[in-house]
Amino acid sequence: MVPHPEVLRELRAGIPARSAQALVLTGVRRCGKSILQAQIMRRQKRPFYCNLEDARLYGLSPADFPALLSVIEELAPGGVPVYLDEVQEVPEWQRLVRALLDRGRTVCVTGSNASLLGRELGTRLTGRHLSFEVFPFGFGEYLAYTRQRPGAAALLRYLDDGGFPAYLRERDPRILEELLRDVVERDIAVRRGLREVRHVMNLALYLFANTGQPFSLQSLTKSLDIPAVAQTARYVEYLEDSYLFFELPRFSTSFRKRVVAPNKYYAIDNGLRRAVSPQPNPDVGRRLENAVFLALRRARGPVAYAREKDSWECDFVTDRQAIQVCAELTPYNRDREVKGLVEAGRLPGRRSALLLTMNQRDAIVAEGVKVRVMPAWEWLLERA
Repeated sequence: MVPHPEVLRELRAGIPARSAQALVLTGVRRCGKSILQAQIMRRQKRPFYCNLEDARLYGLSPADFPALLSVIEELAPGGVPVYLDEVQEVPEWQRLVRALLDRGRTVCVTGSNASLLGRELGTRLTGRHLSFEVFPFGFGEYLAYTRQRPGAAALLRYLDDGGFPAYLRERDPRILEELLRDVVERDIAVRRGLREVRHVMNLALYLFANTGQPFSLQSLTKSLDIPAVAQTARYVEYLEDSYLFFELPRFSTSFRKRVVAPNKYYAIDNGLRRAVSPQPNPDVGRRLENAVFLALRRARGPVAYAREKDSWECDFVTDRQAIQVCAELTPYNRDREVKGLVEAGRLPGRRSALLLTMNQRDAIVAEGVKVRVMPAWEWLLERA
């Protein structure tokens, strides 16, 4: 039984139909990895698909791999591509994938991100896999799924809803609350052998409530009463490994300064953030900043933030752009937002200056720097 795809995922175009490398789809739980795999399968005439979470395969072990390989050869002869879903359910699944690759098969696997981290692919697949990160719906995919017209109003709804397909289908916030519990308790606590999850859950909720804020490990440890900084560092790593959060370093040409500077943390999804950490204020600016970061993160290029304490700050610095995010540009914040872009333009490298708002468009020149002001919803669709 192959899931029926509802919205063509943008990532699909970048994944080869056939490859000598194992194609590994990683990402947070319930972000649509199985649906994306189904869409890739539809490029093939007679693909072989196996959901390893099927109850009939409970207890499958490496001792069963020879029999399973024989079944695959019988049902799908001639080098037919093999698609394995939820491979984390089978211990040492890398052995099975390696055996299929050695037989000349194209292999595509999905599963819980905690089981598919690059360092856990093991020596058996070193140099023989391509990993693709799967995210909840981007803005363009959200529009297609909800059948909305692009614009500022749709973007505001997207910043509320987020992009998890299950939530968009049923509109029940308990789905997102349960998702967070599953990640913390199953992907982190069980896999890492943690006896209790109180500190991990508190840390997750704290970061959800304060996305885009710079924190040092020392300040997180003190604020959350975690016993040791090293323990906090491990918990942050676990949350990042499970794709709940992404860290953003501070821009610096000095390695030492980059390492000691506090990082910012952004959430995997605005809808999840809203469901588990309700904000008393609309907080549109923070949610918009989070959405812009996720778009930059999908592109996989280097990105950082830049700041001079008590002087200026620029939200995002890439190889080619300095980007500032502001829900609405007003006479009260205009100078501050533009100054951050001007100062970021003086950093090593050549960058254009871009200021993203909900629905404003303008061209500003400040100290010889041309700043383009454009609606964020247009920018998000351009990057799709």
